[in-house]
Amino acid sequence: MRVFYYLIESHWMSFRKFRTFEIQNINIMQKIVILTGAGVSAESGIQTFRDGDGLWQKYRFEDLASPQAWQRDQKLVLDFYNWRRKIVWEADPNPAHKALVKLKEKFDVQIITQNVDDLHERAGSTNVLHLHGEIRKARSTVDPDLVYEMDNWELKLGDTCEKGSQLRPHIVWFGESVPMIEPAMQIASEADIFMVIGTSMVVYPAASLIVYVRPDKPKYYIDPKAFAVSGISNLEVIREKAGEGVPELVEGLLND
Repeated sequence: MRVFYYLIESHWMSFRKFRTFEIQNINIMQKIVILTGAGVSAESGIQTFRDGDGLWQKYRFEDLASPQAWQRDQKLVLDFYNWRRKIVWEADPNPAHKALVKLKEKFDVQIITQNVDDLHERAGSTNVLHLHGEIRKARSTVDPDLVYEMDNWELKLGDTCEKGSQLRPHIVWFGESVPMIEPAMQIASEADIFMVIGTSMVVYPAASLIVYVRPDKPKYYIDPKAFAVSGISNLEVIREKAGEGVPELVEGLLND
């Protein structure tokens, strides 16, 4: 009799473990990976790098955002980024930033952004990978691991790190490697749903991330000038501004 009860109990425990495993798998969230570009922040008043105003249009990109420019004229580079940083400091998240936060109700959300502003974070997004750096941070010129949060928008000549070296913008400049691109590729390969928002899809290596998404996974591309990307399957093109197209798509995904 004892053997009989032992067998029943053993089978019941095995069944409970199986059911627990099954339920846990049912509750695993799908992973949404979102690649954002300048179009997401444009509606917050943040101009794209290529826009600028009359003060900066006379300069080439290489004169403002490259290691060579830094070596040639640090003050010019600092002034340019102070101008950009002040705009970011005064900007607020827009409906596109806020809509993406809602996805956390149902999905595991990872944002990969080409933008150097922090509007995703200020809207409430938590998993944000910045491909091109963060403008509200400064970095040591002798130790790239020394990165500092800035408490105001101005970075001056004479502002130094703890090793006594001049601080520079924590930005990936033209001609520099993009250290976060490999983690971004891995994240893209894990996507159950992939969204591209507010980018021309011509800036590499960021534009290549969609290639790493599995062919069978749904993909969405939101931009007024969005186009069908050659060789990419299961792609829905939504030709709208981020502030309009993103909230609509988010509501559809949450209600699906």
